[in-house]
Amino acid sequence: MTEARVSVFTSDNARSKFLAAYERALGRVWPADHRRIDVPTSFGTTRVYRTGRPDGVPFVLLPGAGGNALGWHRHVPRWGQTRPVIAIDPVGEPGYSTQDSPFTDGRDLARWLDEVLAALDVDRAHLVGCSYGGWVALQHQLHAPGRAATITLLDPAGFGRITKRFIAWVVVGGLAGLTPRPLRRRAARWLRNATLLDDDLMSLALASTGFRRRLPAPPPLTDDELRAITVPTLALLGGRSQMYDAEQVAVRIRALMPAVRADVVPDAGHDLPVHSPELVTERAAEFAAGAEAATRTTRDGRTHPA
Repeated sequence: MTEARVSVFTSDNARSKFLAAYERALGRVWPADHRRIDVPTSFGTTRVYRTGRPDGVPFVLLPGAGGNALGWHRHVPRWGQTRPVIAIDPVGEPGYSTQDSPFTDGRDLARWLDEVLAALDVDRAHLVGCSYGGWVALQHQLHAPGRAATITLLDPAGFGRITKRFIAWVVVGGLAGLTPRPLRRRAARWLRNATLLDDDLMSLALASTGFRRRLPAPPPLTDDELRAITVPTLALLGGRSQMYDAEQVAVRIRALMPAVRADVVPDAGHDLPVHSPELVTERAAEFAAGAEAATRTTRDGRTHPA
């Protein structure tokens, strides 16, 4: 094991403090009727939370960098009304998962996710990925295809180099998260970062300062890679994204990806899932349902029940 390349808490005390904050947030925001499952993989043990209906093609949720399953708390109740929901604490991110071996590239992350889905007996899934999680979802489709029924991308990484502007936005946002609540709320407006308004997520962010993240940076996806993503894909991009020019990204993926729908949400930034939770929840649910209806349509055009 290459210690320097494995994400880890800096001490047992740092991990204990984080998990205590995590449990408090979990009790406040997460559906009571959930199952906790720990899945062994080649890269470490992965914590997942399963909730919602017992039957149907599940949503599988992949958070952004520095995030975990609890970041989806606004979306899970609605999605769980119609299908199973599987929210993941990714290996390498602050959460209940633990990392034993390093990830070197997107192929490794694809293998990790595929091992998780296989262990959960998930043959088909609607992958939903925010930021870094969106890039992981695309890597899975490129390197371990076959399980994704659809992919929903929320201001995904992998569509350009990480800029100094974006890094500055992340750093300043992190510093703002350490300030008292009134200052943090003012900073949320100035930075266009609605995550700073979520007290539960901010308590986790504060507790995660004792975590050292060691995951590969997402290189830009090539034109050939985008052409190879043939599953139905919904891309929701923040019109004010701090990561890239959303309109340019939308034009590019519409030209290259065979089965994509790309929508730019005008007033949202990279904080899209927190800024516009109802829009994200409804469009993802409608997109998944529409794709399932399309697969039930036979060649003669008649639609049959699932």
